[in-house]
Amino acid sequence: MSPSKPLILCLFVAACGRGDGFAVSPDLSEPVGAPEHLAMLSPGPAISVLPLAAPVATLGASLWTGDRGSLLGDNRAMTRGDILTVVIEIDDSAQFTNQTDRAREGDQQLAIDALFGLPEGVAAAGTALSPAIALESSSSFSGEGTVRRGEQLELRMAATVIEVLPNGIFAIMGSQEVRVNNELRELLVTGYVRPADITRQNEITYDKIASARISYGGRGQITAMQQPRVGQQALEILAPF
Repeated sequence: MSPSKPLILCLFVAACGRGDGFAVSPDLSEPVGAPEHLAMLSPGPAISVLPLAAPVATLGASLWTGDRGSLLGDNRAMTRGDILTVVIEIDDSAQFTNQTDRAREGDQQLAIDALFGLPEGVAAAGTALSPAIALESSSSFSGEGTVRRGEQLELRMAATVIEVLPNGIFAIMGSQEVRVNNELRELLVTGYVRPADITRQNEITYDKIASARISYGGRGQITAMQQPRVGQQALEILAPF
């Protein structure tokens, strides 16, 4: 193999872009086998936060019973495998400004008056040895930084109760994927919620989710175009300056 072939191969690899969404649409994730699917396959005992009315024995078809299928029943998520709606309305903004100034000056002198007659010999030659050493130093530093951030996100999605903890807290997980042409939008949410915080409409807001992890992103051709090429990333690692 000629010496130029490895160089051509390296240039070809460096010129290649990211492989996500190249010429084909990104694949959707398979829901079968996901934690939400497994929770629905083996639901646990129901936990209701409202007192259930006593069943009416004489009227088996009454609409006033406390069963979940009745008119006044509690239709909120209450067991492993149930589904509830997560409402995400984030409108946050933050601004930080920092400024630092620092300055320092130093001046030191060292004189030798007697050292085995060395100063007299130097003086006889027409020079002086005082001061023998003189040091001066100065330094200054000035720094300023400003951070401005703003996030706004409004979404509604379904999540599944994947586990009921011993203290009655629900562990929830939800995922949503929407593919338009060659771009795939992904939305993920996980966290822990109290059954009492779930509204009568079977909804929970994101600010009532403990250890909330919300991810909104995507992959595809448009996302790949917004990322540096693989070769460029490799060069930045090897030559950071």
